Amino acid sequence: MKLVLVAACALVDADGRVLISERPAGKALAGLWEFPGGKVEPGERPEETLIRELAEELGIQVKEACLAPLTFASHTYPDFQLLMPLWICRRWEGLAQGREGQRLAWVRPQKLRDYPMPPADEPLIPMLVDIIGS
Repeated sequence: MKLVLVAACALVDADGRVLISERPAGKALAGLWEFPGGKVEPGERPEETLIRELAEELGIQVKEACLAPLTFASHTYPDFQLLMPLWICRRWEGLAQGREGQRLAWVRPQKLRDYPMPPADEPLIPMLVDIIGS
């Protein structure tokens, strides 16, 4: 089975809310909410992936020193195994905007379960609740 490495980031604002984005129509798992990030390209480190993806998807600039590894998720989909490390970031430059047609939401950690998420993202919620609080 193919292993797919996807780096994800929990952007946390000054009010303790986490940014999630809705997968747009036409993509796999469209309509579900997820932590921003993307596939790690060959020769790319996961931190580089996050810096690139956050700039492309949200229009924000993140420095590697502001990314802190938090936890990871592993999920078996029908045709591949997903491994998704999650970083937390509290500092960035710019205003996050959905640059690929996706909707964004700033959500308190205990409210993340109110948003339907892909199965790989759901196990990350308890860690965020523990780290960030309510």
